[in-house]
Order: sequence, then structure tokens, then C-alpha cells
Amino acid sequence: MSKYFSKKFDALEAYVPGEQPQDQKYIKLNTNESPFDPPRAVIPVIKDQSRKLRLYSDPESRELTQAVADYYGLEFDNVMVTNGSDEALNYAFLAFADDETPVVFPEITYGFYKVIATLNNIPYEEISLRDDFTIDVREYEGIGKTICLANPNAPTGIALSLEEIEQIVRTNPDNIIIVDEAYVDFGARSAVPLLYRYDNLLVTQTFSKSRSLAGGRLGFILGAKELIDDLKILKNSTNPYNVNRMTAAAGVVTLRENTYFKNSCQSIQFNRRYTQRALEELGFRVLPSSANFLFVRTDRISGEDLYLALKEKGVLVRHFSDPKISDWVRVTIGTKTQMDVFLSKVEEIFVEQDREQSKGE
Repeated sequence: MSKYFSKKFDALEAYVPGEQPQDQKYIKLNTNESPFDPPRAVIPVIKDQSRKLRLYSDPESRELTQAVADYYGLEFDNVMVTNGSDEALNYAFLAFADDETPVVFPEITYGFYKVIATLNNIPYEEISLRDDFTIDVREYEGIGKTICLANPNAPTGIALSLEEIEQIVRTNPDNIIIVDEAYVDFGARSAVPLLYRYDNLLVTQTFSKSRSLAGGRLGFILGAKELIDDLKILKNSTNPYNVNRMTAAAGVVTLRENTYFKNSCQSIQFNRRYTQRALEELGFRVLPSSANFLFVRTDRISGEDLYLALKEKGVLVRHFSDPKISDWVRVTIGTKTQMDVFLSKVEEIFVEQDREQSKGE
């Protein structure tokens, strides 16, 4: 970094996104993108909006905001759309956590939470998972702090029940609970119904995963009108035109294509179960997942070596350097064909490993 970079960022460790090779020679199972294209109806609306690029987008994203509200049975004032759900999370941390009210999240979870807190000089606390990588709800009950939970959690894929989420919300009535539902559409229960009963709950979702718009950068946050008003103050103070007109239009159409959405999610769930069974037959430990990925490990090869060997064979998976999970890899669920290639490459690696071991004996 340069000598001019502010010292207040000395402790900041930037979030490291998954690899995005531009030559597309890999099967990408590393960033939890959808393997399916957006609905065809998205293309003409994007083209139409591209003719209006000289004009700013609607700062309220009114059509999209109303479409999200209608979809979830909420009011317009209960919704704020954002440039990806990471922007929503950033505003929520800024608005509802500070020196007096630190933010709390699991020790093993989405790495961006720690980055957001550090960037904004917000104190944070991490709570360890159980040995089986599950969240102990009792450790969050009545702690009197801002809480952020990914549900399903990442990178584990394990989900809390709606009853467990409600227990955390109910026992912290004077604090905000943020539930990050980036992967909820693949088998977990959404906390959105709790919004009708609790005014201290915020729910974030994204169009990046189940709705195939990762490149569009679109998310949203749901909550009581007063909380959304708070968040809009921050949004309008930093990035009032945060959602471009093409993405907003694509989001509206995507919400209408519900049959396509449900079929895509069902395909992912089928392929997830298929891949889990196959990996278990190969001797892998596979955590129970309600997301569009699996978190897996094997005693036969380290997580890093498996990631590197797969990369050499043209398959990208995600490996994390954190020692607590460095023996694991996260595998995005793609099409059945992609998962078959992944599984065949794993078998190749094991055969080559056995061959090398036999040479040394």
C-alpha cells in the first residue's frame, strides 16, 4: 500500500472473493453462482433500458421495490433494494452497531461480516460453532448486542430452523437481528414471516444465487418501516442511485418468472443430493446442506491439495486458509453434467494418489 493510505485501515484485511477466471476454461464450482441463465424475458428489458443510459436510474427503484414487496406480502416501505446484498449488510452494520452495541456473528461464517465491521470501525465479537459446525442458539439468547446470522450459514450450508431464529429475535427485543438469507431458496425456511411480529428483525436476500443475476449485482433488505427509513438515510447519503436501470428492470422480470425460479432451485437440490451421495461413497465427510453448495473433507488428501489438484484438472472449488476449516473445500452445485465432471476428477485424483503411493512402497 502507498504511504498515503490512511493509518486507520492498518488492521483491515480485505475480503478475498472467489477466483473469476476470464478465459472460462474452468468448470466454476467456487463462487456459488447459478449454473442456469436468467429467464429469457430478462434480455429484452435490459436492451430496452440500455437505450436510456444517459439518464440516472430511479433512486427509489419504485417498480422493483414494489415487486419485491408484493412477492413477500409486505408494503413498499418495508423494502430497500441494494447493489447486491453486501451493500444492504454494510448499511445495516453502520446503522445498528457501534461502540456501545457491537455486532456478533459466528466465528465460521461469511467472511465479509468481519471486513464490514473493521472497515467501519465497528467492534465485533465471534461465537464459536459446535464441533459439528452447528450454531448453538443458546449463546445468542438475550445477549443484548446486534446479531448477524447467515441462514443457511456459509461456508457450512447448515441452516437454523425458523423456531431457532425466532428464539434469538424474541430474546433480544432491544437489539437488531440481521438474517442474511443469500442461500435460503435452496431448502431452508425464510425468516420473512417473522417480520409481521417483530420490529427488531432485518432480512437480506440476493438475486445472485437462486435467481441467476450474480453479474447484475442486486439485493434487498426487508424490515419494519422505521428501520428501512434509517437505512435509506445512509443509502441516500452515500449512493442514492445504487441500482442501475438495467438491473432493476431485470429484477422485476425475474420475480415474475416464478416457475423458472422454482425449477432451477429444484434442480440444484436434486444435484446436491446426488453429489452428496457420490462423495460419501468416495469416503468424504459431507455436512448437511440447505444451500447451493456442499462443505466436504476427506482424510485421503488435504483441502488445499484437493483444491489445487482439481484446479489443474480444470475444476475450481473454494478453499479457505483458516486453520479451523483448511481441511475442507466448498463445492458449488452446478448442473448434473458439471457435477459428474467434478466427481470423475476427484476419482482421477484418488487413482493417481494410489499409484504414487504404490510406487513408493
